[in-house]
Amino acid sequence: MALRYQALRGTHDILPEEIGAWQRLESATREVFARYGFREIRTPVLEATELFARSVGASTDIVRKEMYTFAAGDESVTMRPENTAPVVRAFVEHARHRTVAAGYPERLYYLGPMFRYERPQKGRQRQFHQIGAEVLGAAEPAVDAETIDMIVTLLDAVGVRERELRLNSVGDTATRARYRELLTAWLAPHLPTMCDDCRRRAVENPLRVFDCKVDADRKRLEEAPRVVDHLSEESAAHFAAVRRSLDAYGIAYVVDPRLVRGLDYYERTVFEIVSGALGAQNALVGGGRYDGLVEEIGGPSVPGFGFAAGMERIVMTMSEEARASDVPDVALVALGDAGFEAIPALAQELRRTGLSVVAPVAPRPLGAQMKRAERVGARFALFVGEGEIARGSYGLKDLRTGEQKDVARAELAGAIRDGRIAHGR
Repeated sequence: MALRYQALRGTHDILPEEIGAWQRLESATREVFARYGFREIRTPVLEATELFARSVGASTDIVRKEMYTFAAGDESVTMRPENTAPVVRAFVEHARHRTVAAGYPERLYYLGPMFRYERPQKGRQRQFHQIGAEVLGAAEPAVDAETIDMIVTLLDAVGVRERELRLNSVGDTATRARYRELLTAWLAPHLPTMCDDCRRRAVENPLRVFDCKVDADRKRLEEAPRVVDHLSEESAAHFAAVRRSLDAYGIAYVVDPRLVRGLDYYERTVFEIVSGALGAQNALVGGGRYDGLVEEIGGPSVPGFGFAAGMERIVMTMSEEARASDVPDVALVALGDAGFEAIPALAQELRRTGLSVVAPVAPRPLGAQMKRAERVGARFALFVGEGEIARGSYGLKDLRTGEQKDVARAELAGAIRDGRIAHGR
């Protein structure tokens, strides 16, 4: 019996019928982000393990049990579980802070695969794909709001309508130190009956208890002190300014006092965009401010703000129109040997005008050719035979309506293109 190979658990193939939605999301990302002054960066899939332990946080689930880490010679390397730390590493390594000294922040974005060993679930695999953006060199609240406006604009562009923006502030370093003490004291009498993860997190990093997935513990945590109620004067002013800017953009949001995000480097503004169309695992986008991360990785004191968006989940929530597969503009149908011999030159001519064309590579009966044209979803069938060649006009059939008309060869490309536009492509 032949051995059957399958994609590894937590990975998946993106098939030709699905790739159109991905390409539309990628092209919309590049178009929208360019409008906001962002430029693309591409970092390696492999990074030093210490980079993530230092930036993401040794106590996080990502570092403790989800990273793909292995030895390569004398080095410990990790397949990136997220891309903010690699982008900041590149920013520091290439001394790009020199370009932000005059008040011009570095605006970077990326698209690509990430890797986490976690339980596969709807819209989230062990190899998953993210769109992300980072602004390095600007501490102003307006940056937070503008960057959120950018991802909202992208979601609008690809037809993600069912969504909610959730916003919170986790304060600055001093705020979090005071809040940790307050939260630790509140947790003390509750911990004996809480889950193992909560008990561990309460020791390693108390704010992580809000990441708990146990329903009973989550309900109990609703009564815990809220960090947003204990912000320093400066952090409170920053959060108020972010909300005013979002109001100015006309972006609706809700303040979620339990939102803390799952990475240790966040401070002040944190946010998520969720979609009810995804069920329980509903996060589309998450991000926030990380003013100490560049310095933590070895660079100068440079503020930062960014987000990451799951591409699988966005594709799942895109409008039907945006997810529709690309189909050929026209299928050439050979009528006899003369038609088959003439098809290569005609196909080349039409393709060079920008049309997508499928053509037979061997003589086939008319019925078989028409079935193939319908199966691939072609908008038109173009009949090519001895008579058509002699008179210089060809039968062009609209496979949506069944209407057929003769079109002169010189007008074929325009007629097909006009029909394509009429079909809403």
